[in-house]
Amino acid sequence: MAAMKYFEVKKARIEIIPMIDIMFFLLVFFIMITLHMIPSTGISSSLAKSSTATTLDQPKLIVNVDVDGNVDVDGKRMALAQLTALLRQKGDHTIVTIIANSATSTQNLMHAMDACRQAGVTQIGLAAQKQEGP
Repeated sequence: MAAMKYFEVKKARIEIIPMIDIMFFLLVFFIMITLHMIPSTGISSSLAKSSTATTLDQPKLIVNVDVDGNVDVDGKRMALAQLTALLRQKGDHTIVTIIANSATSTQNLMHAMDACRQAGVTQIGLAAQKQEGP
């Protein structure tokens, strides 16, 4: 009889609590990784470098100017007149940051700045990367 007890089949149990813990940690891990993958500006560009670049207040509007002089605001391409109209709607105290590729001509950058000034915007910043060294 003692040998019979040794071979007795027990019903298998699946422990669910450790599995819930693992799934929770995986969920947190993927959320954290995904948050770091989302770019803050939406459009990557090769910014001009400046040794005196400083951090500005959070802009209320980001304007992207590409090499061809096209203007993008919040992922929507618009003409300079549309940009001026949009800024007039937002008001005079709107903080605008212009992001331009390092290959963008100064004239295209000036057109975007003029469109902002025509709307009455006085706080315009230019995005640049901090240059290391002199």
